[in-house]
Amino acid sequence: MRTSAYEPDDCRPGPQAGETEAPVPADLTPDIAHGRRAPRDRRPSEDADQVPQAPSTGPSIAPSMANSPAGRVFAGQPRKARSGDAFDNPSKSLKETWKPTHTRKKEVLKALGIFQRATADHLWRMLRPGDSHDRITRDTLNALKGDGKVRVETRLESNHQLWVLTERGHKEAKQLLPGNVRVSALRKLESDDEGEPVTGEGFDEHAAAVTMTAAVLTGAGFGTPLSWQTEIAHRLPYGYTQYADLTMRAPDAGVPAMLLEVDRVTEPVDNLTAKLRRYTDWFELLAPKTDKDREKAARRQGAAVHDFRLWSRIYPATGREGYVPVAFVFTGKTAAQRESRMRRLEQAARRYFAGTPYPWAGFTAVDYHQAVPVVVTELERITADPAGAAGRVWRRLGRQEWQTLSEALDNPDGERLYRVQEEQSRRRQAERKAAEREAQRPVCTRCGTKFSDERWLWVQRHPTLPHHELCDPCLDEHHEQVRAEKAARIQAEEAADRETAEADAKKSRGLFGRLR
Repeated sequence: MRTSAYEPDDCRPGPQAGETEAPVPADLTPDIAHGRRAPRDRRPSEDADQVPQAPSTGPSIAPSMANSPAGRVFAGQPRKARSGDAFDNPSKSLKETWKPTHTRKKEVLKALGIFQRATADHLWRMLRPGDSHDRITRDTLNALKGDGKVRVETRLESNHQLWVLTERGHKEAKQLLPGNVRVSALRKLESDDEGEPVTGEGFDEHAAAVTMTAAVLTGAGFGTPLSWQTEIAHRLPYGYTQYADLTMRAPDAGVPAMLLEVDRVTEPVDNLTAKLRRYTDWFELLAPKTDKDREKAARRQGAAVHDFRLWSRIYPATGREGYVPVAFVFTGKTAAQRESRMRRLEQAARRYFAGTPYPWAGFTAVDYHQAVPVVVTELERITADPAGAAGRVWRRLGRQEWQTLSEALDNPDGERLYRVQEEQSRRRQAERKAAEREAQRPVCTRCGTKFSDERWLWVQRHPTLPHHELCDPCLDEHHEQVRAEKAARIQAEEAADRETAEADAKKSRGLFGRLR
């Protein structure tokens, strides 16, 4: 039995009798209105627990593009000079005392309801990237702890506290979250025989990496906290269920859906390859009541085949060729070890992401319609980049360069290139046929000129007519010559007849004269 919602071994037999399977992904596309950032000089709402009231600097639940991580300051570090209206974390020397607002408390409860476990750093990056540091988020967690709604699960290797919901907080989070959002399982406080709390050991570190991944992506503008779901089941007919660490829906960022696997460089590469194999198997499952013959015929029609597949009933259309993209987010160990892992995964899993070359000569385009787009990145690379997850921190397996996520998911050598090459091939074929036809065009035997299309067509339609070896001008000249010769012959015959008549007439007159 799994001890954590983020247990790395995410492939296990499907639910047995009496168990229920985790629900399939729901459409969690957030309301655009929730993604607007509040003005910096806006006064807090009436439910704010602040004495006196001070401006809030962060958005409500859907953050805008995150500030550069390099520009943020953790609590305890020297602060940059700020304007007087920026009241993120007032100094103790100020008369104003800050208390967490109801809005911030609800944000934290909802986020923990989705992700189960998170640090203050995670929640700050995800919920309030506009804040200059995570002090307010930590104070909010401490306030919720005082209310009995959250507790510290453990302390990570990074020395961050990992927070989870209590039973009371879990119930409230269920009420706050929309009905189509999957609420993670409650982390119950367990103790060993000596009364010491039992932690999730390595699973806590994996869970923290999962939440951090969602946090940095959300902070970079990929959806909102409500755009995510964890541990979504993809049940296979041969008794296994493939669980995705994260599923993201960020249509406004050009990623309608993406599955994410977080790897702390602890699993064998063969396990990662097996995940891609199982995802491919699941993407190829037919939807209920599908005509198998029609599905088989549609495989030759590119994207048409997906209308017959189960995944298209659950996930939105990707807007690109292929199945729903899968991202592997690596973290931990050394940069060299992570790089080696990505290269080995690229070699082992090529059959699932590489696509199929088109069989026609002269085509370099690749058919990606039945391939899994796979991108890789590193948490360390994301946090070091000034643009965060929005920067060139993604690499598509099969390519060498690092790109933005949108560029990595794009297929410039796919269907778009295929259409261009198809048009070029059509044009070359037409030119070749025209050349072959031109080589067969008849030549006039008199002047050596090639026949016009009209003359060639006439000769082809009337092959038995005389003078089919002549072009139109020469044929006209021939007819004119025939007419002239005929006219000359008639004229000569008429002249001869006149001469004969005149001769006869002279002869008659001479005879009559002699008789007189």
